[in-house]
Amino acid sequence: MNPYVEAIRAADLLRRVGRVVQLAGLSIESSGPDAPIGEVCEITPRNDGAKILAEVIGLREDRIVLMPYGDTRGIGAGCKVEATGRLPDVPVGPALLGRVVNAFGEPMDSGPVIEEMGKRPLRSLPINPLTRPRVDTVLETGVRCIDSLLTIGRGQRIGIFAGSGVGKSTLLGMISRNVQADVNVIALIGERGREVREFIEKHLGEDGLKRSVVVAATSDVSALARARAAYTATAIAEYFREQGKHVMLTMDSVTRFAMAKREIGLSAGEPPTARGYTPSVFAELPELCERCGTSDSGGSITALYTVLVEGDDFNEPISDTLRATLDGHIVLTRRLAHRGHFPAVDVLQSASRLLPDLVPEEEVSLVHKVTDAVSVFERNREMIDIGAYRQGSNPEIDRAVGLMPALNAFLKQGNAEVETRSQVVAKLRQILAEAQP
Repeated sequence: MNPYVEAIRAADLLRRVGRVVQLAGLSIESSGPDAPIGEVCEITPRNDGAKILAEVIGLREDRIVLMPYGDTRGIGAGCKVEATGRLPDVPVGPALLGRVVNAFGEPMDSGPVIEEMGKRPLRSLPINPLTRPRVDTVLETGVRCIDSLLTIGRGQRIGIFAGSGVGKSTLLGMISRNVQADVNVIALIGERGREVREFIEKHLGEDGLKRSVVVAATSDVSALARARAAYTATAIAEYFREQGKHVMLTMDSVTRFAMAKREIGLSAGEPPTARGYTPSVFAELPELCERCGTSDSGGSITALYTVLVEGDDFNEPISDTLRATLDGHIVLTRRLAHRGHFPAVDVLQSASRLLPDLVPEEEVSLVHKVTDAVSVFERNREMIDIGAYRQGSNPEIDRAVGLMPALNAFLKQGNAEVETRSQVVAKLRQILAEAQP
């Protein structure tokens, strides 16, 4: 009888019910039920349609503040609000591979029904930093400029910083297709509806999708669903890491996640700070990023977060916070994109903080020689372009001018071009050896 007695003791024998008092913008205020932050509630609309799920996002005196996951039509004053006793979770399991799901883990593609899977909390406890193995293994991405000059390791977290229309999605597609990882988890947060299918079919491809899980929350869904999609993708990546898999998590974009959290925070009554972002945004960005990395399970999550730079201002608040949080940054510039240089990676503004720990000293020296040459050329570009520089005046500039055609050809890469890292480094070494002194 003991198991039955324990089950009765653990059961919630009371229905916690409240009523909608006020609806303003995205937030709903309810008198009751007695529910903590994060609990999921069900709101019964006036038209007796399907119940609307909402999450508790704030407390105000004797009221709770909720935000619905879907449309608010049909909700009015007096509608019943019932606590479910559930905290947000996400279904996880190997059946997710090759599928496209929404923020709740429900299939969006035309594939078969996903088999019954286990559940995982949307937000997990922080990992003890002393139990994390160090990042010491190179991860090949298949992108020449990254593998040679901005080498990243398994478990590293990198930001791809760029304005709109300079090739972020194309670069992510190249990495997702060619990266040496067991599983790809791709989060498309706040994207246009047409871009989801375009990314899957054009950039990811059929072979890439087979080892991937795509979590999509387009720009027309609620802010709560957009923010939840980022946590869903991270929770799925954590599940595969616990199985000992090496996971590549790509999120496009973390800026739209921050914008969704700003909407939620303002609706909950938080004060706006820098550019309208609420204080909780700057607390939750590191929390989200720190869930990635290495683990004592033997698996890892390597994270690539795209950062949509507003107005090409690389010092705006979200960019600044993420640069300080992540283990490196890859900067795409409009200047290079306008020249037809793709991927438009600016090697001078980009950096991998773990590069010296991942490659031999000889390769670090190789990287420094390349960046020195590019830096010298860019400092003197105007003088060179107008013909004011005379060859032989400065040996450093002469060497940079001689190197740049071969370096530019090396740093450009088509979608179908794939080389191993050893081939890439050997090619770079040959370019430097053949350069005129």
